[in-house]
Amino acid sequence: MAIFGITGSILVFHSELDELLNPTLLTVERPVGNPGYKPLSDIFQAGILAMPKQDQLTFADYPRNGEAAFKLSFSEPLAADRIQNWQVYVDPYSAKVIGKRLMSGSDSPFPKTFIGFIFELHYALLLGESPGYVIVSIMSALLIISVLTGLIVWWPLTGKWLQALIIKRKASTERFMFDLHKTSGFYSTLVLLPVLFSGIYMNLPENVVPVLELFSPVTYRYWFHSTPTPNTESITMAQAVSIADNRYPTGRPGWIYGATAPTSTYTVCKDGVEEPGSILHRRCVVIDRYSGKILDVDDPAIGTAGEVFTHWQWPLHSGQAFGWTGRILVFLSGLACPVLFITGVIRWLQKRRVHQLKTM
Repeated sequence: MAIFGITGSILVFHSELDELLNPTLLTVERPVGNPGYKPLSDIFQAGILAMPKQDQLTFADYPRNGEAAFKLSFSEPLAADRIQNWQVYVDPYSAKVIGKRLMSGSDSPFPKTFIGFIFELHYALLLGESPGYVIVSIMSALLIISVLTGLIVWWPLTGKWLQALIIKRKASTERFMFDLHKTSGFYSTLVLLPVLFSGIYMNLPENVVPVLELFSPVTYRYWFHSTPTPNTESITMAQAVSIADNRYPTGRPGWIYGATAPTSTYTVCKDGVEEPGSILHRRCVVIDRYSGKILDVDDPAIGTAGEVFTHWQWPLHSGQAFGWTGRILVFLSGLACPVLFITGVIRWLQKRRVHQLKTM
């Protein structure tokens, strides 16, 4: 619980921290007059030319603001089924490569960057997708039970609600630890429960979605496949972004998933989309890599109840659903996890010591 909480709090601000640690790679100087970006095709081409020809463009991360670089992720195949994962950074105003860095390799379980290390520790405990994702999901489910049972134990059956909601002033150490444990647990519960469940969903969607389908139809973008057509070349990632822009003219691209296999699809996620019917402003568009046809959209304004539920999972987990307020709440709930762990152990030791004295 402490590991999930501390790493989760760090990841709430992962972009800002990564830029702070690597300013020459991840930030650019906005030109005078605030000109627009170069065409996406030029930006992607610059990144592709910076890597060996056999490397695959797997993912693109659109700049989060006017001072951020364009991040392009590549998979580099090596001998004996080994791969390395690289990121190339491009100045969007000039379409020139700033630099690149090795992110991870199949020969080591440890990512090469600080933020990458925190991500892998948070999502998989550095154990890889299998069994790491499964173990973390099981632990998250157990933590949900722990939070719920803690709420039951906290519930003031005597009706003394004020006493249950505050830390008593000038109390003994034992009482202070008790009050700190129960109040931090109570105030973080409303955030921890959705964050823990969304973590399970993001790690094991193929297991969670069938359960959700018992209550409401759900589509998932990884279920869709492109249909190879003879003598038809794949559209480019830039063209996929253009198709998504036509579907949702407002907002800006955020995450762009590349089509890395003959039957895989492009997925373009846009942030800040102004569409009526939902307070979420994130939309993802799944696109056939050959025909350019839109196969699916993650749109909470038109989706089923089950689809709307899944659309909320990432924004809730990251806190981005409610802007800075949501991010700060998730950050604080993450810090509450080590507090709950430490105070819980102290309370257990205190009770154990009292029990031993009674039995002497």
